[in-house]
This record gives sequence, C-alpha cells and structure tokens, in this order.
Amino acid sequence: MAAYYRALPFANGLPSWEPADAAWHGGPEPWPPQRTPATAEQLDDWAEADVKDESFHPIATFVDGTCVGASATISFEVTVPGGGTVSMAGVTATGVIVTHRRRGYLRQMMQAMFESALARGEPLAMLSASEGSIYGRYGFSPSTYRVRWELARHEAALLPAETDPGSLELVGATQAKQAWPVVHAGVCASRVGELTALPGRWDGLSDKADGTNGPLRYLVHRDQRGDVDGIANFRLPWSSTVDNAGTLVVEALEATNPIAYRALWSVLIDFDLTKTIVAPGRPRDEPLRWMLTNPRAMRITRQSDNLWARLLDVPLALTQRSYDISGELKFTIDGDRMCPANNRTWHLRADGASVTCVPTNQDQVADMTITIPALSSLYFGGMSAHDLAYAGHITPHRDGAIGQLARLFRTDPEPHNSFGF
Repeated sequence: MAAYYRALPFANGLPSWEPADAAWHGGPEPWPPQRTPATAEQLDDWAEADVKDESFHPIATFVDGTCVGASATISFEVTVPGGGTVSMAGVTATGVIVTHRRRGYLRQMMQAMFESALARGEPLAMLSASEGSIYGRYGFSPSTYRVRWELARHEAALLPAETDPGSLELVGATQAKQAWPVVHAGVCASRVGELTALPGRWDGLSDKADGTNGPLRYLVHRDQRGDVDGIANFRLPWSSTVDNAGTLVVEALEATNPIAYRALWSVLIDFDLTKTIVAPGRPRDEPLRWMLTNPRAMRITRQSDNLWARLLDVPLALTQRSYDISGELKFTIDGDRMCPANNRTWHLRADGASVTCVPTNQDQVADMTITIPALSSLYFGGMSAHDLAYAGHITPHRDGAIGQLARLFRTDPEPHNSFGF
C-alpha cells in the first residue's frame, strides 16, 4: 500500500489539480496542494484506514515488480431523477509516475475498474476531473457544475418573508457531527446528483484553529419542533491585506426546506465586522439569488464542471432513473470501445413509473446516433441536448428528435453534489 500511495501525486507533494482558481475553494488564491511528501506514518495511517474500508477498491500497475500507476473506485449511491438512487463507482486518487506515462497504463486501469464496477452491479462511474483533457477519452463527460460566488454585505438585503417559527444556534463540532448526517440525508433524498455520505464523512470537523484561517464555526437551524433541518459551516479567515479582510467564507450549507435555508443565509450575509460573503462549491442555480432585493449583487467569480459521468451499462442505468414526461426514443451508440456491450441501437420507453430500454430489431431506424459521453452528460438532466448536438456529439435522424431528447431527460433544479471524493 505504501508503494501504491507513492504513485499518486498528492502523496509526493506534487500538483494534483489544474493550476486554476478552484470553484470549490473559498480562498482568494488558487487551491493550495499538499506541498510536502507524505511521511511513512501518514502512509501507514492511510493504508490502515483504506484496508478497513469495504467501499474502497484500489488498483495498481506494476512494471518489473515496481508500482508505477495507481487508481481506485469508491462505491457510492447517487440520487437520480425521480428520487431513487443508483450504485456508482467513484473514480479517485489516480496517477501514473512521470517516467511511465503515455504507455496505456491508465487506460488499462480504467478498463479493469469498469469491469470490476459492472461485476458489483454499478452501472455508472463518476469522477472529478483534475485536468479537463484527460478523461473524455475514457467516455466521461461533465454532468454537474459548481460555482464560487461573492456577495457584498451592504448589498445583501433580503426580500420580506414570513417570520421563522424555528430557531438558530451556534454549536460546536461535536453537535455539528451529529447534525450533518441528518440534514444531508434529507437533502440527498431529493437532490439529483447528490451522493450518499459514507460512514465517517464528518469525523474531521473540529473546533481547533486552522492557521490564520481560524476555526470552523457551525450554525444550526431547528424547526418549531426542535428538529435540526439546516446547518452551515463557516469561517472568518484573517488577512493581512485590506482587499481580503472582513471576508466570511461559507464552506458548506444545507437545508431540507426553504425556511431553514433562508434563516441560515440571513445570519451569514449580515455578520458583524464583515464586508464580503464568499461561498464556494455551490450550485449554479442558488435560490438565495431570488431572495435578494438586488439579485445582481450575487456575483459568480469562479465556475467549473464538478462531477463527470460515464454510463457503463446503458439499459440498466437508464431504467433506474425516471422521466417527467412519457415518451420513447430509439438511439444508436457506436464507438464505445471500453464497454462494447453498449454499441447497439436501443429503444427507450418511459411511461410514468414504467421505464424500459431494450435492443431494437435490425429493421428499426434510430431517431439519433449519440456518443456515450453525450448520453452520460444528459443522464442527470442538467446538460443541454441542443448544445451537445450542435457540437457534433449527437446526430439526429429525424426532425424534432433533439427536442424530444431534451424534454425527456431534463430536470429542474439542475443536478448538484455537495462534496467530492
């Protein structure tokens, strides 16, 4: 396991993400990577934790007995349109050492991980792409987005609303660790693209200071019965410059209903001795914008794709989500070299709770030809069929086919997931 970790950039103190302003990072500078190699003690701790984790599935490439490449999948459940969940293989911790790149080792690891995921009954793989040009060649394509927005406190007035019957409280890390799983489970049940949290997800929350960033603070909302229905993690980092002083960073905020959501934001956007509110890793369609007297005051300062999706088993994946309208489509997938069973013409029929996707007869003409990355992007309902067709990823074979595809797959609100892996 120590050799496995040493093949990964983060364990060697090397860059592990594109040198760009990250939309999930609240600081004014680009996200800082781990700058020093992991110690032997850290490697031992990681190995001990991962060996015990049944959801973690590592894979490595060896050349002459030396580990030169590493990757892994984590088994998650992800919420799909309709509120159900689908088993998903989350690809993570991927790297090939610089002396052995461009030899096909990553493709071999991907192939093995796809086959392993299918054997576990996971028809879908997802990842956060460290570099935008790498993973499309394996069939992945963006399916969700995230943004970092800023709001000047003096512009953060809310529209009038009914009095909140609940209550707000600042709590410590111990109470936050208890509240987060409850709130996240409620959010996950209705948010398309959200991941079911694995055990220990919030164990790292602490009341201790993090250098000049200061400690995390935790704001909890309870409904009129006293049940927790919203929580936010925020901090007030110290800055030596006037430009960045007085910034409140909302690192995470979730609520199971609009009342709790508004109540949390009402405090955070009007905090004493602050002038700017920064919220990273947020959905593109943040409802707070429509609660402000001046919606234009909320400025998106960074945006990036979030999760990339890859359908491994087309009929199984498509029949495990629902569709808001009834309809049917015949589509051909051609060119999926890594999952060749997908290279068929499929007949998708959605009628309320009944969804089927079966191979068509040879004499049936497809409505369109679509690439596996395009279908994967559309799967969660947040991408434009028109744009994908305009870019050449979908070829219609009859009038109106793209519009029907768009109406069948689209969801509202857009899919979003609140944490990476």
